[in-house]
Amino acid sequence: MNSFVYDIPVKVYFGRDQLGNLGLELGRFGRRVLLAYGGGSIKRIGLYDKIITLLNEGGFEVVELSGIEPNPRIDSVRRGVELCKKHNIDVILAVGGGSTIDAAKFMAAGACVEHDAWEFFGANAKPIERALPIVTILTLAATGSEMDTAGVISNPETEDKLGRLARPLLPRISFLDPTLTYSVSPYQTACGAADILSHIMEVYFTTQHDLYMLDKMMEGLMKTVVKFGPIAVRNPEDYEARANLMWASSWAINGFVNGGKRKAWSCHPMEHELSAIYDITHGLGLAILTPRWMNYCLSEERVDKFVSFGVNVFDIDPSLPSMEIAREAIARLERFLFDELGLQRTLTEVGIGREKLSEMARKACRYGDIRGFMTLTPEDVERIYEMSL
Repeated sequence: MNSFVYDIPVKVYFGRDQLGNLGLELGRFGRRVLLAYGGGSIKRIGLYDKIITLLNEGGFEVVELSGIEPNPRIDSVRRGVELCKKHNIDVILAVGGGSTIDAAKFMAAGACVEHDAWEFFGANAKPIERALPIVTILTLAATGSEMDTAGVISNPETEDKLGRLARPLLPRISFLDPTLTYSVSPYQTACGAADILSHIMEVYFTTQHDLYMLDKMMEGLMKTVVKFGPIAVRNPEDYEARANLMWASSWAINGFVNGGKRKAWSCHPMEHELSAIYDITHGLGLAILTPRWMNYCLSEERVDKFVSFGVNVFDIDPSLPSMEIAREAIARLERFLFDELGLQRTLTEVGIGREKLSEMARKACRYGDIRGFMTLTPEDVERIYEMSL
C-alpha cells in the first residue's frame, strides 16, 4: 500500500442547538460577513431569521447573496467575488447544501485574486494559494463539501462542469444539525443518499491493496446509507436517520477512507457531463450510472471486490459462487436505489437520449483515459452511457 498524509482541521459542531456558537466562531475571522444561500428554503424553515438574529446580536455587517443554483454556476461565483471585493468581506457564511458551499469556496478563492474565477478550472488551471475563511451551515446531507477541500462548478456557456481540490478551500467551521434536513424532500434525500454512497464506492472499488481497517470503515458507512436512506425518505423527521446520513456524508469524502489509494474516480467524471449539459441532480445521475458501470467492470480479475461488497454491505451468502455474489450485489444495489429510494432507473426517464453521448464521453475523458477500478476510454464511457438509456 502507499503511504499517505491525513490532515483535516475542520471544527464541526454536530447536533441540535449548536448555532448559538455561530457568533463566537465568525468573530474569530472578522466582522464583515457574506451570507450565501440558495433558493429560499432557509427562509421557509425559519433558519434565515435565526441566523440574521444571531448576526445582528453579534454586531456583524452582513452582505447577502441569494439564488445559488443546484449544480452551481460560475456566474453565481462571480457575483460573490464581486461582493467580497466591494465590501471587503472577512468571512463567507455558506448556508445550504453542497451547491452553496461549493460556490462559496470559489468565491472565497476568487476574492483573493485579480483573474476570473473560471480560470481556477481546466487543464491550465491557475493555482489557489489563498481564500477567505469559510463557515458552513449544512441543510442537505450529500456532497460532503462541509468537510473537504473540493468543489464543482458548472459553466453553461461552455457546457462544462469541472471540479477542483485545493487546501485553502477547506471550511474552517461547519455546523451540522440534522434537524435542519427535516424539510428536505424525499427526492432530494434519495439523491443525497445516492451521492454519499457513490463517494464511498469510488474509493472502495479499487485493485490497489490498502488497509483492511479502511475497507471495514467504508463497508460500515455504506451499510449506514443503505439502512437509513430509505428511513429518511419515508419519515423525514427521524432524527437518527438524518443524523447518520449527515455524518456519513462528511466522512465519505473528507479523505479519511482514501488511505494511500491513488486510483481515479470513474462515475463522477461521467456524471458531471450529464449534469453539465442536462442540469439533472448529481446524485440521480450517479444512481443511474453506477450499477451500469459495475456491470461493465465486472470480470474474474476484479470479482473479489464485488464479493466483499455484496457480502459485507448487503449480507449476501458468502458460500455462493463468486460471480453469483457479484451479480446479486449489483441487483441489490439497483433495488436500493430504484425501489427503496424511488429514483428513476434510466437516462431516458430523465429526458436524456443518444444525441450527445459521444460528446459527453469525449469530455469525460478530457484529461485522458479514466484510470480507475478499470481503465475507461471514451469508447468505454459511451457504452456505459448507452447501457444507462
